[in-house]
Amino acid sequence: MRLPRKRRVDRTRSTDQTEGPEQTDGPDQTEGAEQADGPEQTEGPQPTEGPERTRRPTGRTKTREGAGRKARRLRIDFPRRGRRGWRRWTPSWKLVSGLFLLFAGALAGLFTAVYMRVEIPDPHDSARRQATVYYWADGSRMVSIGDVNRQDVKLSQVPESVQRAVIAAENEDFYSDSGVSVTGIGRAAVNIVKGEETQGGSTLTQQYVKNTYLSQDQTVQRKIKELFLSLKISNQRPKTEILEGYLNTSWFGRDAYGVQAASYAYYGIPAAELNPSQGALLAAVLKGAESIDPSLSPENHKRAEDRWSWILDREVDTGAMTAEERAKYTDFPEPKPTVKPTSQAGQIGYLVDIANKYLKSRSGITDKDLAGGGYSIHTTFEKDKESALTKAVEQVRADRLDPKNRAEDQYVQVGAASIRPKDGAIVALYGGSDAIEHFTNNADTSGVPAASAFKPFVYAAALEQELGGTKSQAETPAPDPLKPRAAGTAPASAHLRSALVDSDHIPFVEAGKKVGLNKVKDLAVASGLREESMAKLEPTFSIGTSTPSAVRLASAYTTFINEGQATEPYSVTEVERNGVAVDGFGRPKPRRAMSSDTAAIVGGALRHVGWNAVGPPKNQLTYVPSWAGKTGPNDRMNSAWFIGTTPELSTSVAMFRTKPDVTQLLPMQGVGGPDSERGSAFPPLIWKAYTDVVVPPPASPSIGPPPGGP
Repeated sequence: MRLPRKRRVDRTRSTDQTEGPEQTDGPDQTEGAEQADGPEQTEGPQPTEGPERTRRPTGRTKTREGAGRKARRLRIDFPRRGRRGWRRWTPSWKLVSGLFLLFAGALAGLFTAVYMRVEIPDPHDSARRQATVYYWADGSRMVSIGDVNRQDVKLSQVPESVQRAVIAAENEDFYSDSGVSVTGIGRAAVNIVKGEETQGGSTLTQQYVKNTYLSQDQTVQRKIKELFLSLKISNQRPKTEILEGYLNTSWFGRDAYGVQAASYAYYGIPAAELNPSQGALLAAVLKGAESIDPSLSPENHKRAEDRWSWILDREVDTGAMTAEERAKYTDFPEPKPTVKPTSQAGQIGYLVDIANKYLKSRSGITDKDLAGGGYSIHTTFEKDKESALTKAVEQVRADRLDPKNRAEDQYVQVGAASIRPKDGAIVALYGGSDAIEHFTNNADTSGVPAASAFKPFVYAAALEQELGGTKSQAETPAPDPLKPRAAGTAPASAHLRSALVDSDHIPFVEAGKKVGLNKVKDLAVASGLREESMAKLEPTFSIGTSTPSAVRLASAYTTFINEGQATEPYSVTEVERNGVAVDGFGRPKPRRAMSSDTAAIVGGALRHVGWNAVGPPKNQLTYVPSWAGKTGPNDRMNSAWFIGTTPELSTSVAMFRTKPDVTQLLPMQGVGGPDSERGSAFPPLIWKAYTDVVVPPPASPSIGPPPGGP
């Protein structure tokens, strides 16, 4: 019975001995045996006095020792076993490849699931396309534009040369690609996220999907949907069907959707009769008719020629055309002039043109967006003033010009614009005889020299230099322009006052040299004239070789009545699309263009110009207080101008002669007869006929001309 008890005691001793050297009574324990330290003692048999000492530790001790060793291994070897330093934290290639395969598999699964769930929707119903509506300033409807101009044709009705031109220009791998350009979608998505302008890169299939099934919104969601639909349509439908759909739904400008409507809009023929050269131009405008339609501007014409030539060369490079055939097409295929719809007859088309230019300059809206419909555009145009201005022009033309019996009265054009000085709103304009017959907007054209109407800006630049510019502004009230200047005030520029009234050129040429033509130009641009309308800086610059539009001159003259503050002219107050407001519209903020002293001094001189030009109003007892600029008999440029500014309205009227297919303006000598002062007598008459109707006379009468003679 003692033996089992002894074993239990010995077992306990054996367990306790594992933490240090075994303690024994016999000499065998110390001779030739090293003392073990720590857990290494458990790796081999312990020297003992009997068979009992050879037993391993108990189960409880073994578990505790294993847990300790495992914890030490995890602490030392995580995350990579057997590595030290920074290498411990570097993932192994097995881990990286495993994660990549897992991600790729999940992505492929998601892609497949989405692809299977995507269904090709029904095409857009053109009948549901909304109109774009323009409103007068009082909220009444001016015009509704939005009928879709499209006539579908079979691909067999489109010449192969036109098909090849489109493919070469837009998607040379069309017949072999999968229907998508992942790089193009990725680039566009990144730009959308960054808030930058979107770029091209879509295949013909993607563009067809966007035109036919999706909106034109530039969003990531729409791009993703476009990707899946393009893949599915490319897999399920033949390429010829996709190309036919693309050609029938694409925007070519000129309110034309599809190649058939575009062929009529540009050349007046069906698509089947297009030749390779004409087809190349239609392929060119697909990139953006607003910037490539050659009839819109000289700059557009240059871009159209360059892209047309590039597309023909590209067809040779891609094997769609031989070099011998390419050599036949060296003359640019000029399209016919643009034709506006009958709803834009009269002055309406010109008003729409001005409004569209303004809203496109203030937002990302394009002509294609507008043609798509759904916009409500509220303008600054006032119906009664528009009617009065049109009537004034037509009345003077009918009374004073005789084109049937006097050759000099032929090809006479008039452009006019009326602006509210307090905020820059364009309230009326006259762009030509009829917007559907005369396509150039005379109120906004930049090609008619301002002549003596430009001189006030030279006078102002001389005064700015003399008075120290805006330093003279301080916080003091501006001088009364009706009072004559004190003797000795602004002596160096005093001679310009009488020269302005008498339309004398030499003092202004000298003043321009003295002040510096760059300073004159800068002040004119600051007042509202466009930089691109400025002429070369040579001596004649000071007498009006620049060619601002009627809109811009009317706006710039408000600077003199607004104490040197200039305001950008505007024509749109509010834009909505499907009931949601579009940001970026409202009254522009004024900016300082010259000191109030300068504006008052020049304004005083302009009062005398106005009185001499138009005299008192109808009742002969009061005069309309106007700041005016004009051309006269001394001007030898091919234009006649009058700009009259009152506190209520600033209105400019230009008269010139232009003949189709003649690039330069025709001379004004003899227009209206020998006593018309080279036509300069007519713009003041138009201004007065208009102003007498829309601007009431002052409440208190004032007899005689303004005091303070020239």
